[in-house]
Parts: sequence; C-alpha cells; structure tokens
Amino acid sequence: MFKILSKKFLCPTVAKFEIEAPLIARKARAGQFVILRIDERGERIPLTLNDWSEERGTITVVALEAGATTKRLLSLREGEYLMDVVGPLGRPAEVERYGTVVCVGGGVGIACIYPEVRAFKAAGNYVISIIGSRTKDLLMFEEEIRGLSDELYVTTDDGSYGQKGFVSDVLRRLIEEGRKLDLVVAVGPVPMMKVVAEVTRPHGIKTIVSLNPIMVDGTGMCGCCRVEVGGKTRFACVDGPEFDAHQVDFDLLAARNRRYLEEERRALERLKEGRA
Repeated sequence: MFKILSKKFLCPTVAKFEIEAPLIARKARAGQFVILRIDERGERIPLTLNDWSEERGTITVVALEAGATTKRLLSLREGEYLMDVVGPLGRPAEVERYGTVVCVGGGVGIACIYPEVRAFKAAGNYVISIIGSRTKDLLMFEEEIRGLSDELYVTTDDGSYGQKGFVSDVLRRLIEEGRKLDLVVAVGPVPMMKVVAEVTRPHGIKTIVSLNPIMVDGTGMCGCCRVEVGGKTRFACVDGPEFDAHQVDFDLLAARNRRYLEEERRALERLKEGRA
C-alpha cells in the first residue's frame, strides 16, 4: 500500500499527489513514469513522474480527470492509500550537455516537462522553456519552470494569459529568428507533439517527444503500448516513452488512443451511477 501524503488541485480537473514510495524515489530519473492502481479491481494507469525526493522517500505525479479511473483518483484524500504503484518504468531521458535545449510542454505535459527542464539545466545547458494551455486557469508550474529556465515563454489558446496562440508558434518564431537550437523536447497532447515535429523537421533540429499510448502492464509483455517509430514497432513502456519525433507515426498513435473511447464512456457512466 502506498500512502498519499499530500494532494493539491492545480485546477478543477487536475491534481498533484505526493505519494510515499521510497524505493521508487531512490531510482527515479527524468522522463520515467509509474503505473498505479487504486484498488484490486482498479484499472492500471501510467503517470509520468513530476518530481521525487530520495530524502523524503516520496514521488509526485500529476493526474488529469479524463475517465472513470482518474475521476476516482482525484476523489481520494490525503492519508488514503493506493494499492499499487510500480516504477520507475521506461527509459530515462538522455540528458547531457547539448548546448541550447528547448523544453516544450502543453497542457498536463507541462507537469511532465518540469523534471526535464531541471535535468537539462543541471547538465549545463542553456534552457528555453515554452509552456501553453487552453486558458490561463489551466496553466501550471509556471513559476517552478521559470526559476530553472534561461528563457520562458507562455501561451494560451484564448489569449487570456501570455501570448495568444500555441507553443509551436513560439518555437517557429525562435527558428525564424535564426536562434541556434541543439535539441527540442516536447511533451503534451498528440496533435501538439506532431506539430512541433513538423516545425523542426525542415531544419534538422533533433526533436524528442514523450509518447502516451494506452498501457497495461508497463513491462513490454502485453503489447498495448506499441507505437510505430521509423517504420518499426516499438513498445513505449520499455523502448520509450521518449522517441525521435521525426520518426513517430503520430496518426497511428492518435488512432490507437481512440480505440477504447466507448468503453471509457460506459465506465464513467457506471461510476456516476455508483456501479463501478
């Protein structure tokens, strides 16, 4: 059992959890994730590590209410327990001194890009961070990322805060201004990551994305998280979750992520009716 030490809502549908998990905290690295299960009947869901403390023996994850399981997760309180938390899973981000690194986070992907911003800065890079959300109320980790970045740009789709538009608009402008960018790392919705890849592709800028396919076991056994990268099948849980953005088949990824929408809808209805 894994105790929830703290819980904080970042917006009405997104919450941050600090969980007691000393063995995971000891091994955690930027880019990795955990798979958790609320109880013995619960669905297994992957969540990227947002933070960890070996000293405190804790990990931090951020969850968006997107279905029945995450709705149940966000209803839990401090002091309650999760039945399973498995990790750290996946290959850590390849952090080294590249030069100028651009870290792009969209939506809840901002929470996922935060540890990468920290890691790339600690490795001696000049870090440019670009974060964006649909509206100001959904923006998160702005001050934390600002404190680690050499430059920070903020966008909102509706213009309620920062620059009106998308994170890809800022990235495109930096390239057009002739800025030398050695690496771009992007985490967020599939359409956002696809656009970022197309912005950098003509310029030959190395671009890495963290993929979010459906997962079950997280060890490469079930095959649910298979993605196509460079024309070959890869498993995001063990070969990733980070891949060369210019090699990813984003259309196939998006189609596979839509596979269980009807089942997810029915599960949410059962939860609302008290039958989950």
